[in-house]
This record gives sequence, C-alpha cells and structure tokens, in this order.
Amino acid sequence: MNKDSAPSQTEIEYRQVISYCKALFDKKNKDYGTSWRILRLPSLTDQIFIKAQRIRSIQDKGAQRIEDGIEGEFIGIINYCIIALIQKSLESSDQMEFSPEELSGFYDLQVETTLELLRNKNHDYGEAWRDMRVSSMTDLILMKIFRTKQIENNQGVTLVSEGVEANYQDMLNYAVFCLIKFKEEKQMQMAQQQ
Repeated sequence: MNKDSAPSQTEIEYRQVISYCKALFDKKNKDYGTSWRILRLPSLTDQIFIKAQRIRSIQDKGAQRIEDGIEGEFIGIINYCIIALIQKSLESSDQMEFSPEELSGFYDLQVETTLELLRNKNHDYGEAWRDMRVSSMTDLILMKIFRTKQIENNQGVTLVSEGVEANYQDMLNYAVFCLIKFKEEKQMQMAQQQ
C-alpha cells in the first residue's frame, strides 16, 4: 500500500477491532504478566481450537449456557494468534518477562505483518469475505487449526504448504472479519429500530 494513500474502510475497521483486542491484551498482561511465555506453540493452537470449537457449538445449538459471548471468543482467537506469532518470533529466546513497551512492539509488529497479508489478499480476492457467513469463517478457522496441528505433528516440516505462521495469520484475519461483521449487523439493527 502506498503510505500516502488513505486507509481503506476495511483497514479502519480492522484497526478498530485490533485496538480493542490490544487493550485487553495489555490489561491481561498487567494481571498475569507474560505467563503465556511458558506455552509451546501446540498449546496455543489448542487454546485457539477450544475457542473456535465453542463458537461452532453455539452456532450449531443456537444457544449457550455460559455468559461469555461469541464475540469474546473471537477476541480470544485474535490475541492467541498474535501471542503464537510472537512466540514463534522468539523461538530462540528463553526470556520470560518483557516490559510493556517491548510487548507492545511485538504485538504491533505481528499486527502490521498480518495486515499487509490482508491487503494483498483483499487486492486479489476483492474483499470476498464481506459476502461470507460468520459460520463459514468459523469453519475456516477450525480447518486452519487442524492444518496447524498437522504441521506441528510433522515437526513444522511441510512439502508444499505454508507454515504455521501463515495459518495463524489467516485465523487472526478471519476472526477480525467476524467481529467487523458483528458490528455491521448491530449497526443495521439499530438503524432499523429508529
């Protein structure tokens, strides 16, 4: 993207979602520190799986018994994907604690890298995600999780496929898309009530 051009509507919405997710990430790091550094990548993949599976279960059943809503699970997927990307970038480091400034930099770097991927895919696909169902994107997240698990089971070796980073980035982007779609649906409902 040309740095002088105005951001697209998608990028504005994307950054709004990420801003909320990062604020929650920062608060949790104040509460828990960087305890997530102990988690290996397969453990983070399983955390993402638990959240995506709960979303699909609620979608299939049309009801939930635990108060936390689907939107919170998508936020969790976004933050766990970013944590996984940070962990992957820090594979050679055994440092457990980082300053808030360092963490912010790590988070922002992964967001910017993933946003660039989004720009490139939106260019080629013409923002096809806007016409997709949230349930379909949930299925795609689950598929990416199973792909990631298979790559992890193969010790990260792939023959022709992208690695785990690309899968985490895709899951992150799909989760952001879902939250954008939820926001649009709420705005439409509010407009209809007026």
